[in-house]
Amino acid sequence: MPLLRGNLHAHTTFSDGVRSPHALLAEYEARGYDFLAITDHEDHENLVREDYRRAIAALSGRLLVLEGLELDYTPLSQHVGRVVGEREVLHVLNHPARYKLTVEETLERIRIIRAAGWPLDAVEVTDTGFYRPLYDTDEIPLVKIATDDAHRPPHFGRAWIEVEARRDRDAIIRAIRAGDFHRVIAE
Repeated sequence: MPLLRGNLHAHTTFSDGVRSPHALLAEYEARGYDFLAITDHEDHENLVREDYRRAIAALSGRLLVLEGLELDYTPLSQHVGRVVGEREVLHVLNHPARYKLTVEETLERIRIIRAAGWPLDAVEVTDTGFYRPLYDTDEIPLVKIATDDAHRPPHFGRAWIEVEARRDRDAIIRAIRAGDFHRVIAE
């Protein structure tokens, strides 16, 4: 089975990114990616513009697009990525390095967020594509992913995962949950 190259955390002009959904898709297609999760921010009430989902669903091309959102767990001001397949959903604790969390603080946030009913499957060990080894520890009981949290061109293609899965949204999410992937950080 071939490895599929992808990014699970990217933003468009629907939130704070600088590329339209079509332009972002073209950017990652040109870089040889196989899949891309577009995870624009929701507003303070965890709502997204009505046309967002239609725009993401309408994207077409070689790249497999996964619809996503970057939610705000408001009591902690903690971003959580939500990546949606056909039936499967992946939840990612986003950028603990940006919040300058210790491992202990990260574990406490995981506990609080899960206790509130938000599932968590993975944690980012990168911040805008730069590796943050502090979070790449077995103490954190989540799979460790690399993303570039793409907002603007310097972020694009800095970090990604290569998943051993069929070219199917649900298969990709299941493989990530199972740890059947490699992290890659660009030099």
